[in-house]
Amino acid sequence: MLFSRISKNLRGSFNSCRWFRSIGDHNHCFLSPHNFHSRGGDSTQQVMRSLIFSKGPALHSSRYLIHHQSSSIVEDEHDPFSLVADELSLLGNKLRAMVVAEVPKLASAAEYFFKMGVEGKRFRPTVLLLMSTALNLPIHEAPPPIEIGGTLTTDVRLRQQRIAEITEMIHVASLLHDDVLDDADTRRGIGSLNFVMGNKLAVLAGDFLLSRACVALASLKNTEVVSLLAKVVEHLVTGETMQMTTTSDQRCSMEYYMQKTYYKTASLISNSCKAIAILAGQTAEVAMLAFEYGKNLGLAFQLIDDVLDFTGTSASLGKGSLSDIRHGIVTAPILFAMEEFPQLRAIVDEGFENPANVDLALEYLGKSRGIQRTRELAVEHANLAAAAIDSLPENDDEDVRKSRKALIDLTHRVITRTK
Repeated sequence: MLFSRISKNLRGSFNSCRWFRSIGDHNHCFLSPHNFHSRGGDSTQQVMRSLIFSKGPALHSSRYLIHHQSSSIVEDEHDPFSLVADELSLLGNKLRAMVVAEVPKLASAAEYFFKMGVEGKRFRPTVLLLMSTALNLPIHEAPPPIEIGGTLTTDVRLRQQRIAEITEMIHVASLLHDDVLDDADTRRGIGSLNFVMGNKLAVLAGDFLLSRACVALASLKNTEVVSLLAKVVEHLVTGETMQMTTTSDQRCSMEYYMQKTYYKTASLISNSCKAIAILAGQTAEVAMLAFEYGKNLGLAFQLIDDVLDFTGTSASLGKGSLSDIRHGIVTAPILFAMEEFPQLRAIVDEGFENPANVDLALEYLGKSRGIQRTRELAVEHANLAAAAIDSLPENDDEDVRKSRKALIDLTHRVITRTK
């Protein structure tokens, strides 16, 4: 049975990990690693040197370790972005066409991060297009026709491409709104939209992108998929509100932090992956595996983002480093450091408006294993994502196998990235 194989894969990969169940979405619970055993601290200089140049801890699962160690050998054959390069190019053109607005100023704002050269790596569309191929499994009933681009079609791939477009519009809208809330001045290596055109236009451009995403979503004529993506927008707002309105205890809670991270980052990619499976007519079990992959990949991605905020440079990140702590946002590295040095709690409670408190927190972080433990937590989630792909029903189709290998390769890229 499919679920017995899932259970076996997950147990085999994570024997050393304790997990806690977190409150959250009524339809899904999520699991997060907890209570890693800490070891003695290193000197600040040694730790920071290792953070900048280390590629992170080894994967715990020997199966995935072997895959990741050999991934450089097959990089060209299974490079995730190369496999869907043609579709990504088409998607970019479609997105630029979809965000055309009647008012020139709004059009210019809406297309700001869809222009050639600043559109980013298209990480989320890449995941979704690969997932579409990875789930190219036999289905019992063809979907009803829908209208895309003025033409009626039953083409499942076109529907799935539409999900990739919708997801990218929601993602960019969230970036525009986040930059206003954070008073950011850079994004993707250029001036943020709020910095260049002002907060009001940035907010309106984000709203416009969400409205265009809603229109595209409605065209799919699938109420379950509409509900999933609508829930994502709710999660984005909920997560941002959780970040802005924390109590002292919530601010210092790893469980609260992981729930917020799911809402702000992982919900979009997990529910979009599930939507891909639903549109393909797959079973509930397969749809849940797609969801689990996206959820754990998203959590791993954000955990590494939290690490890079301390170890990266503004040039490599395309935005300011140390931005979270300077905005008073407590992330996983500081939370883990607080477990080793409880006196850090008083500094966190006092806040980081005083630059001296930022320096003190960084000093404790350098003496702790906060960065390493955050990387380890990211690896645990990356392993869970890989295990979800490995648990999909077997398929001998070469394109399906390549896409599944590429999805697993993405878990490695997420935890070893430097920007």
